[in-house]
Amino acid sequence: MMDIAVDQGFLRQRLPSKDVSTTRALDRYDPTYDPLLASTPGCGQDYSPTYWIATAGEPPADDGPIDSDREVDVAIIGSGFTGLSAAIALARDHGVRATVLEANRVSWGCSVRNGGQAQCASGRLTRSQWIARWGLDTALALHAECLDGMEYFKRLIADIDCDVQPGGHLYVAHRAARMPMLEREAKVLREVFDYDAQILDADTLRRHYIDDHEAAGAMHEPEGLGVHPAKLAFGYLKKARALGATVHPASPVQGWVTKDGWHHLQTPGGVVRARAVAVATGGYTSQTLHPRLRNRLMPILSNSVVTRQLTPEEIEANGLRTHQVITDTRVLRHYYRLTPDGRLQIGSRSAINGRGAPDKRYERMLLDGMVRKFPGLRDVSIDYSWWGWVDVSHDMMPRIVQPDPHVAIYYALGYGGNGVMYAAQAGRRLAQWIAGAGGSLRLPIFQGQLPFPNVAGVITSEWFAPFRRLGQRALYRWYHLKDEVL
Repeated sequence: MMDIAVDQGFLRQRLPSKDVSTTRALDRYDPTYDPLLASTPGCGQDYSPTYWIATAGEPPADDGPIDSDREVDVAIIGSGFTGLSAAIALARDHGVRATVLEANRVSWGCSVRNGGQAQCASGRLTRSQWIARWGLDTALALHAECLDGMEYFKRLIADIDCDVQPGGHLYVAHRAARMPMLEREAKVLREVFDYDAQILDADTLRRHYIDDHEAAGAMHEPEGLGVHPAKLAFGYLKKARALGATVHPASPVQGWVTKDGWHHLQTPGGVVRARAVAVATGGYTSQTLHPRLRNRLMPILSNSVVTRQLTPEEIEANGLRTHQVITDTRVLRHYYRLTPDGRLQIGSRSAINGRGAPDKRYERMLLDGMVRKFPGLRDVSIDYSWWGWVDVSHDMMPRIVQPDPHVAIYYALGYGGNGVMYAAQAGRRLAQWIAGAGGSLRLPIFQGQLPFPNVAGVITSEWFAPFRRLGQRALYRWYHLKDEVL
């Protein structure tokens, strides 16, 4: 690793180091950041201009940047939902006070850019696909893990004011051709998993839930919550610090060397020597962070917009009759809901790379999708527009693992856009691994490593990874055909 020359006096002057919020960033927010190209997400960058950050209030106090060399038992890289929930579980359940390192502002990445949809899911695969991949017994155990995770999530956030919207999840068929798939999946959920998923025809959906003009019907799941992501992240921050964890923004890991059982993490303000390191960086995992993580994820961009506040008459006229979280059946899916203050939030896929992310055509594509669903919102102004990276694994399932039993390195990554709920459970499982209690975690998501890219059914070596975005462009074209034409 290269040595990094840093003016530490300047760093401490700009960002105070004890029990204060990081209120002044070293760097402006970079809208073109790309985890496949940049060595770190930055240092002290301001937040993306999301609706969530604009309405969450002042961030709580943190512990300021690392400003000297130090030794710790556990370092957690990443202060989003996973990293903070791991710090909470370590302190509360195992008596370990972690040191959390964050490159920019606290929970700067995925945790404040998502749609706030807490679904009873882990990764991108359906229950039927679990059965096909691992067999019935493992699929049932994975389902039980998700249900346990949802109950844990509810307990963890019970005292956090994060605008919870209960009621379940609507999985909307955006074309009539998708209804048979939903009907089959609902039958499997009811009869195999004893999970009360119900099919709604188009008329019932429109009269009682939402007048999505594309919808041919929907599957309703009983579990699902809407939350305010930034308020949730800030609540996790308060919990973690109250339990004795320290959280250090503007402290990117710029070098990582393991020697004699100690991990030497180079930050701009000093070296953190840790006995164990957990990685919880989501879609913002740089290629150079650690060799075990290189090319293990396919980061993809997702756009999101939030309208101005709608009047009660506009809400009624557009049939926005529920606050439940909603996704549609596109491969390049839309996720949307009515916020507590009467705005429509909707998101979907974005550019291929960070350089293209600010291009307005991706916002226009998303707005076109919104208008197809709700034509009456055609002339409604947009108050917030942003994008962010999603950590998609190459087999569409997360891993919460210790990849080498002889080395105290752990990671929880690869949620594929379903991390709002499961990140809490993943942090809890990550804490089990770190505390030496991970031996009982037998499910596939707790074993092995994140795989390399899969090409024509074969898991390839990392040499293929640099060409993934060429394949991604081709896949997006194919997915568009599947979603809109075939």
